[in-house]
Amino acid sequence: MPLSLIEAPSPNFDARTAPPDILVLHYTGMKTGPEALDRLRDPEAKVSSHYMVEEDGRIFRLVPEERRAWHAGASYWKGARNINGVSIGVEIVNPGHEWGYRPFPDAQIGAVIDLVGDIRSRWTIGDDRIVGHSDVAPGRKDDPGELFPWKRIAQAGHGLWIDAPPAPGLPLAEGEESAAVFALQAGFTRLGYDLPPTGQFDAATKAVVTAFQQHWRQDKVDGIADGATRAQLIALLRLAG
Repeated sequence: MPLSLIEAPSPNFDARTAPPDILVLHYTGMKTGPEALDRLRDPEAKVSSHYMVEEDGRIFRLVPEERRAWHAGASYWKGARNINGVSIGVEIVNPGHEWGYRPFPDAQIGAVIDLVGDIRSRWTIGDDRIVGHSDVAPGRKDDPGELFPWKRIAQAGHGLWIDAPPAPGLPLAEGEESAAVFALQAGFTRLGYDLPPTGQFDAATKAVVTAFQQHWRQDKVDGIADGATRAQLIALLRLAG
């Protein structure tokens, strides 16, 4: 059954560089849905997305999937930089961390699941390429954040998720330098993040650990790679193959 879409064209798009193979989920980070929709359609703002999903489940189509929407900005995932040209962007209405971050309603997440499935029926987008804005721009973006139900999305068949068992291990934190930090960075790079291994736990590493926790370890978002965070990373790498 085709999705029910509300057409709300945005002028903010241009030509693609390649077929899309990445799906990026965002939150709008504005006080209201109508305010966000206006901004995504404002030619002066120079931002857009392919879709916007309201809290009540309504889905707005802003940019054709065959065109490049301007949603990710400076970004990286699995070797691709500035990924607007190879991704589809979905904005999910939520005020975000600045304006009163709150859980995403069931109707909204149900619509997101339906939309993601519909998009994937047309394009080859692997589970390891369904990510958040914070994953592709760690340190710069926090959305869709630690309240977004990534596990529910994955249980519906879209994205990676695994519940790794608790694991001991001394935490790794900013300022440390060791082979363990090098291995951690190598693991994040393999998963998709832009984090060349150096062995030094610097600010960029902390930003990636934080983004990873916002997606895959949502009960602990502090940028410190404790044993459980590292176990979750290892388990995801095995799952992704």
